[in-house]
Amino acid sequence: MSGAASVSDVCEYPAMIPLFPLNTVLFPDGRLALQVFEVRYLDMVKKCIDHSEEFGIVALAQGDEVRKPGQHEVLAPVGTMARVVDWTAPLPGLLQITCLGTRRFHIEHAEQQPHGLWMADIVRLPDDMSVPVPADQQDVANALGSLIRSLQQRGVHEPQMPIATPYRLDESGWVANRWCELLQLDLPQKQLLLAQDNPLLRLELVQDALAESGYLN
Repeated sequence: MSGAASVSDVCEYPAMIPLFPLNTVLFPDGRLALQVFEVRYLDMVKKCIDHSEEFGIVALAQGDEVRKPGQHEVLAPVGTMARVVDWTAPLPGLLQITCLGTRRFHIEHAEQQPHGLWMADIVRLPDDMSVPVPADQQDVANALGSLIRSLQQRGVHEPQMPIATPYRLDESGWVANRWCELLQLDLPQKQLLLAQDNPLLRLELVQDALAESGYLN
């Protein structure tokens, strides 16, 4: 799990990483289940599993997840590193994996290899500082806590929960990120929230979205 960091912790030297472009946004500490069947991603994910390496998940600003002839893919500039925490191979040529988001990054340069895999030079962005939930946004944390308790009371076990432990309901960034995943926001909205460096502002924006959706009284 990623912890608190300061701006000085930003990695100044880009690192080349493989990318998995998707029509979704992964947030730090978020859980994401994927079915992997394209050769370009099967090879990449198997290597990451074998070597305990991470890959980058980035939203598609243009294009489809499955490669098509003549398709032009445009990647969002900010993504999240992903670590495989569980996997199965139910059929030849199919991997079912569960990923956990670790740390945000900014793409400096990306290029698509002949077999379709995207590789990118990145700069890793700092983790959210550990900022307590302000009193004005406590209703956002309370609503998330109520949702977690409701799922637990219904017998949903931790591996099947949409939210991974530990539950940090007192941290602004963690609470905001979980709602970013749960709310029915469009992809550009989620991408803007991911790129927001200030966890307090991200939480305020989430509070507005929750109020508009009728989740808050």
